Amino acid sequence: MKPRQDIISHVRHHRLLRGGLTQQDLADRLGVTRQTIHAIEKGRYAPSVGLALRLAEVFGVRVEDLFTLEKDDGDE
Repeated sequence: MKPRQDIISHVRHHRLLRGGLTQQDLADRLGVTRQTIHAIEKGRYAPSVGLALRLAEVFGVRVEDLFTLEKDDGDE
């Protein structure tokens, strides 16, 4: 069985480092809804490559700084 991988989002951390940038402020800069930002931050939605690249550009970091993979060995 293939190991399961989940994406861990660090977007909220970087957003708050930007002086308390709100979800709405970030959404407006990216042309998405606040609900999209909320879902990304909660790990309920994995952004497209394009959106991930735009997020990285806004924060001045690499995509790898915003998202990491968590492996589940499937030992259940």
